[in-house]
Amino acid sequence: MKTIGVLGGMSWESSLDWYRLANERVRDRLGGYHSAPILLDSLDFAAIEALQAAGDWDAAGRILAEHAQRLEQAGAGIVVLCTNTMHIVADRIVDALTVPFLHIGDTTAEAIIAQGLTTVGLLGTAFTMEEPFYRDRLADHGLSAIIPEVDDRAQVHRIIYDELVHGVVEEHSRTVYQRVIARLVDAGAEGIILGCTEIELLVGQSHSPVPVFPTTAIHVAAALDAAGL
Repeated sequence: MKTIGVLGGMSWESSLDWYRLANERVRDRLGGYHSAPILLDSLDFAAIEALQAAGDWDAAGRILAEHAQRLEQAGAGIVVLCTNTMHIVADRIVDALTVPFLHIGDTTAEAIIAQGLTTVGLLGTAFTMEEPFYRDRLADHGLSAIIPEVDDRAQVHRIIYDELVHGVVEEHSRTVYQRVIARLVDAGAEGIILGCTEIELLVGQSHSPVPVFPTTAIHVAAALDAAGL
């Protein structure tokens, strides 16, 4: 049984869900007083968000790699990053570790393949939707990802940063997401990736006519499996 090293805080709202889901699943699997052996390094999101806005991925990568190393040095046997967007620097993290790093794009792809789908809609921050790192990772698994049109991408991104990372959940915003999902389905999406961990605070399966893939929940389950829990 390995201790899971978690890079969190980006934002802490979704990191809280990652931690809660991990412990709930261990409780349900093992019973009794069991909980998940986790080392959580919660970063200050303000510093990371500033680097995102500046497009300074090199600096962001250095920071996350350093924090990942600290988790390994503290005893983590596997490391995860509980944010989709910052997987843009996943290679930097992998290079800094000698223990396994569990990529959220891989765990999501495996869940999609398990349902027999090949084309999915991708919701997330503008970085996740527009930069190639996430779609390329899915393509490595033989999957095709459709992203929303420009105006829809702007709305999806705004709601994440102006509302969800602050714990604000608005019914109007849920309606906006449902309309975006409908347009992705019309464009050929057989399923929808909730490709920002905060989106799961707003949207679930009941809000989509096709299967949704909640990346936080999927990532948690895969991390526990990998840790032998």
